[in-house]
Amino acid sequence: MKICSAQIQSIKGDIERNIQKHISFINLAIENGADLIFFPELSLTGYEPTLAKKLATTQDDKRFDIFQEISDNEKIIICVGIPTQFKEHVCISMVIFQPQTSRQTYSKQMLHADEYPYFVNGEQQVFISHKNYKIAPAICYESLQIEHSAYAASNRTNIYLASVAKSAKGVEKANLHYPEIAQHLNLIVLMANLVGPADDFVCTGNSAVWNKEGTLLAQLGDTNEGIIIFDAETQQFSTQVI
Repeated sequence: MKICSAQIQSIKGDIERNIQKHISFINLAIENGADLIFFPELSLTGYEPTLAKKLATTQDDKRFDIFQEISDNEKIIICVGIPTQFKEHVCISMVIFQPQTSRQTYSKQMLHADEYPYFVNGEQQVFISHKNYKIAPAICYESLQIEHSAYAASNRTNIYLASVAKSAKGVEKANLHYPEIAQHLNLIVLMANLVGPADDFVCTGNSAVWNKEGTLLAQLGDTNEGIIIFDAETQQFSTQVI
């Protein structure tokens, strides 16, 4: 199974333009034979909590039909970040498009304290199954909480996808935490981070992949957009800066 981690700079609050950017990255993933591509936290809007209520939508938004069409036609799983409506509230979510399958939404279950004025917690973990792999998505802060990754591992997860919007300080924490959980929980860990301005900080990329021994196999830079393609079976990888 080949997984693509996409490192992008989202356009603040512009879902339509971000959809077009996502499509270009999805096409790159397809060219490289990826079975799955995942994007950073709130990739379709940028990480902008103050705009989330206005921009929040659902997995059935017609603007997202293009992702389902590509998934169906190219047999690729696509995971995008978007604020979603939940009753009268808003969640930080990942919408998952799978070939010939109903869409799924995974909503961040463990929020950072700064996020509570804008968002509510998601209610349950979502898993993706493909070939012989079980994949657990995680969204930023919760991916640094051992309870989240331990729960994933207890459900026989093989691959842990950390979709994040992290500053340099957050990346430092990730570079320490992810190899630890990879080694101790027997997980392949991939991170997809934004680059550029987000809310009141700057995201610093460094999207990466660690194998089950906790070894860092590949990592992008801190300013450029790009992709990592990782083959979970062979452990081979490639990177491309955009």
